[in-house]
Amino acid sequence: MKKSIPWILFAVFALEAAVALRPRGEKDFHFRAFGELPVLLNGRVQPLDSVARNSLLQIRSAQAVPLEGNGADGSWGEWNELRKNPKAAPFSERKWWQFSKHPRKLKPSAWLLEVMTNPDLADERPVFLVHHPELLSQLKLEEKGVENSGLRYYTFNEIRSVWPEVEKQAQQIRGIEPEAQTALQKQVAKLENALILYHRLKNSLQPEGTKDFSAQIAQFQKAITPGIAAVRAQSAGKDYDKEAFERLLGLLGPYDLMANLAYPFLVPPAQPEVSRDNWTQIGLSLMETARSGELHPAVSSFAALATAYRQGKVDEFNFAVENYRAWLTEKFVPELKKGERESFFNNYSPFYRAMLIYIVAFLLGCASWFGWSETWRRSAVYLVSLALVIHTTALLFRMFLEGRPPVTNLYSSAIFIGWGAAVLGLVLERIFRDGVGAVVASFVGFVTLIIAHNLALGGDTMEMLRAVLDTNFWLATHVTTVTLGYASTFVAGFLATIYILRGVFTRTLSEATAKALARMVYGIVCFATLFSFVGTILGGIWADQSWGRFWGWDPKENGALIIVIWNAMILHARWGGMVRERGLMNMAIFGNIVTSFSWFGVNMLGIGLHSYGFMDAAFKWLMLFVGSQVLLIALGLLPMEKWSSRQSLRAAAPVGAAVS
Repeated sequence: MKKSIPWILFAVFALEAAVALRPRGEKDFHFRAFGELPVLLNGRVQPLDSVARNSLLQIRSAQAVPLEGNGADGSWGEWNELRKNPKAAPFSERKWWQFSKHPRKLKPSAWLLEVMTNPDLADERPVFLVHHPELLSQLKLEEKGVENSGLRYYTFNEIRSVWPEVEKQAQQIRGIEPEAQTALQKQVAKLENALILYHRLKNSLQPEGTKDFSAQIAQFQKAITPGIAAVRAQSAGKDYDKEAFERLLGLLGPYDLMANLAYPFLVPPAQPEVSRDNWTQIGLSLMETARSGELHPAVSSFAALATAYRQGKVDEFNFAVENYRAWLTEKFVPELKKGERESFFNNYSPFYRAMLIYIVAFLLGCASWFGWSETWRRSAVYLVSLALVIHTTALLFRMFLEGRPPVTNLYSSAIFIGWGAAVLGLVLERIFRDGVGAVVASFVGFVTLIIAHNLALGGDTMEMLRAVLDTNFWLATHVTTVTLGYASTFVAGFLATIYILRGVFTRTLSEATAKALARMVYGIVCFATLFSFVGTILGGIWADQSWGRFWGWDPKENGALIIVIWNAMILHARWGGMVRERGLMNMAIFGNIVTSFSWFGVNMLGIGLHSYGFMDAAFKWLMLFVGSQVLLIALGLLPMEKWSSRQSLRAAAPVGAAVS
């Protein structure tokens, strides 16, 4: 039975991952097909699903909207009544999810469609996250909102009245650098950004408040010819049809507002053979229609699906979506395929799946040190291998979607560091077969994917590279190699962490295990030194070609150099006999601090040519991480008689003299 447990666990997780590859069918509104439609935003073509997810992350810090408790009372009463008698009220008074078998959460694409076409209903969704107590007090919001896991969420209708006050406070802090802002000021800036983004989304597909966009556009087309004639006559000082003149201007007013507010560019270029990047907004396209008299097919399709959804006509909505997709296949096949692939990637959430498997493998690997050792060790190895397959496939798929090397920003660097650590951990496990490699691989893989998840809260993680980064072969090799150096240094540090934690708190660190860990750390530090040094040199070559100088003492360059120097110091201290096992481990743990500073810390300085990765919100977590590593070093410095595994480690020399 024990021998089959690893395979059973592997089969369960592999089956779940395989089943999730096949998307569920949609019997009612085809929200997934809508979410696959391509648009242009942040300089790149992406699906509406990505627009929805990234917008929700900025507004709600989550990618879905709970449907239960659509009011402040959080009751399910209204939902239950609608489920019992879905035809009791007109569609405008009901919720789309009355047709769904899974009503608990509003998917991103469905939420975005609701915001764009039925804002009256969307304004009742608790999507605005406001958690700073002082700001809640200033805005008098304490008695409103819905509480979930200690956080408070508000509807647009609840927060609409305080928007002027939010703008006023945001205006006062506009000149303050982000790193100098207080927590309250950052919350104000975040809330203002969320309100503006939400308002822009509501005016992206049709003018806010429009009941029947198709009918409105039909009226607009009829008004163009007499209206333009009236405008020309009025400009020439002749008699003109005032009614036609005012009707056209009245219809153009909301479209002009859309042109200034719209967020994604929904309308493909009229001449893709000339430029495939010349997308435009619906408002601007309609303004052009007033001049040319020709309505863009994309506008009519979006109008048809907006009206159908607003009126609850499922078949007409689905037909409009499929009709538009059919039109896109004539000239915009690459863009449509891009939308389908990225939407599939978003919905499958491979990094989230890998993260869950990593944490299970970590727990099994730790359990292997206390009983059923071989069974749990093999289970951990199998699950880490499965997680790594998913991690690797997702990394390659993401590179395919971006058309870029694996590391282009802090988010992708976290993913790549986790991948590199998992590979190194499995290599160590293959060599030593003691569970340590599996634990390191799973733990670092899990932690780095958690970091990546939090970095994604800032919005689009596939945004176009800054011009200074969008260059040549040397950049791709530099970032890949130096990031592998980061990963290797972290792996050495976490191997040292296992040594100290097992030695101080358990009796599982035998002399043989201690020596094996020492060999692992030494070998990984050699590997880290090589890759850090080569990566730094390649960075200098790239800098010479891009900026005209090989080295400029930039903070990021200094951080990379410090990693090389520290790893070299570890090797020399070990070679020279200045440190033994525990000294080596303490130095490796300090390498975690050095690497985290080079990876994140220098970006938080907000200066230098590498400040593009600024992530101020991570400062608190960076300090907590540094504090944890200092605590581990303090544990490593404890006298041997304080260690639970002291009986097994009599051969290890006292660390005090070794590191002094």
